[in-house]
Amino acid sequence: MSDREIIRVRDVMKNKFDMIDGMATIKEALSAMKHIETKSLLVNKRNDNDEYGILLISDIARHVLAKDRSPDRVNVYEIMSKPVVSIDPDMDIRYCARMFDRFNLSRAPVLENSEVIGIVSYTDMVLKGLFK
Repeated sequence: MSDREIIRVRDVMKNKFDMIDGMATIKEALSAMKHIETKSLLVNKRNDNDEYGILLISDIARHVLAKDRSPDRVNVYEIMSKPVVSIDPDMDIRYCARMFDRFNLSRAPVLENSEVIGIVSYTDMVLKGLFK
């Protein structure tokens, strides 16, 4: 049996994150990302029966920049990922890292009682988890 301390996702996740509406333009999303210096935005649910989405800077690069589309004319909902794979805050970060690898994720929202309480990335797990 291992004496290694279990580090939970809630211990390494970022508590500060921003949500955006799916109807926002990519230009508005980029302004929000620049303002908060992040590589992703969570996309809010439209109603209780909807699911959260996520918009990554790489989505914008692939679907707007590479295709020479205007950020003023593309809406977030057109290029976001939805539904998003979410992470339980009590998950061991080792399993979270395996899940990221299996599903080719770089970051994911952390949900508790169907509400977003944070966002976790490989960077959070490695830098905060291994040096804790």
